[in-house]
Amino acid sequence: MTDTVLDRLLRYVVIDTQSDPASSAQPSTEKQKDLGCVLVAELLALGLSDAHMDEHGNVYATLPANTAKAVPVICFCSHMDTAPDFTGTGVKPNVVRNYQGGDIRLTGDMNQVIRVSEHPDLANQIGHDIVTTDGTTLLGADDKAGIAEIMAAIQHLVETPDIPHGDVKVLFTTDEEIGRGADKVDLDKLGAAFGYTLDGSTIGEIENETFSADAVKIDITGVAMHPGTAKGVMENAIKIAGEIIARLPRDLAPETTDGRQGFIHPTQIRGSMDAANLEFIIRDFDNDGLVEKEVLLKGIADDVMTGYPGSTMTFEIMEQYRNMKEVLDRHPDVVGNLEEAVRRVGLTPVTAAIRGGTDGSRLSFMGLPCPNIYTGGHAYHSPLEWISVQDMEKSVETIVELIKVWEKRA
Repeated sequence: MTDTVLDRLLRYVVIDTQSDPASSAQPSTEKQKDLGCVLVAELLALGLSDAHMDEHGNVYATLPANTAKAVPVICFCSHMDTAPDFTGTGVKPNVVRNYQGGDIRLTGDMNQVIRVSEHPDLANQIGHDIVTTDGTTLLGADDKAGIAEIMAAIQHLVETPDIPHGDVKVLFTTDEEIGRGADKVDLDKLGAAFGYTLDGSTIGEIENETFSADAVKIDITGVAMHPGTAKGVMENAIKIAGEIIARLPRDLAPETTDGRQGFIHPTQIRGSMDAANLEFIIRDFDNDGLVEKEVLLKGIADDVMTGYPGSTMTFEIMEQYRNMKEVLDRHPDVVGNLEEAVRRVGLTPVTAAIRGGTDGSRLSFMGLPCPNIYTGGHAYHSPLEWISVQDMEKSVETIVELIKVWEKRA
């Protein structure tokens, strides 16, 4: 098997693996297993004899150690699903060879343009080969680039047996994009001490911190009445929900925050005259900030409800994930070894915080400390998604060097 990382990416992205937040199954869509079956077959062909997919669609495999040293078992993880934000059906990848600058107009929808003014990272890609879609779908480099890079690194280690390494575990998950990627992962079966997700962006960036995240659900029961005789009686649940949304602070929204600022974000509203449902996500890098925003939202909702004495409300908070830095700070070698690997491939390591979450957030708190490594992708979850082949190759090099660092320092 002599596939390049580009060969693998182009093969994987045409397999539709979008997850579905409306489904309660795991995986949420059976089509995610289509890619899982391909990956198991490829891992077996590479000689990873224990490669298999479980009933939840998660793929496990082991590259056995070839050193006598007692090296901690490390895992590399990526997710197979693509985001439900934009269609992933019928992906037609396009490779812009030897990019020489300027905007990239996508061939399937001429209104879709990857503009340098909106994607300044393109300035660092002169001479690179850029993979895009035709503009009618997302690409799915999030996170099939990560999968391709892990597979290419494993292939390199198999083909270069003189590189000493400990046991290397491979984990490909489902449903990460809808917040369930780690739900059915069996860490005992995985058997790793530490892990790394390949789910980042700009090369050189090590993401060792994520948001802490909760979801909030507000259910409102109003007072229904025929509109012809409603005076003084009707309390319209739709209007109550609308008042709550209208009172949200404008400076605590995703569209008005950046850096380390958190937010309150309404994600769904459903309703009729007699009942309405509101769903929110709350984000902050500090748990105290998370609680403050939840208290603020509860106060807004309670105050609105005082104007509707006949109506009732329930307010439910559901924990989603927590900032993985809390765990990673207790295991400095996990990030330290990664920083050394980044330097070895000629890059300057930069630690960064993700304004979002990864499987690594959940896995860290489940007992597998797990920072995030760059894949080289940009503009995720959109038809303007793009990735550099040369940056992907740099990610593959980083994985290989990281494995070497763990063995050398054991």
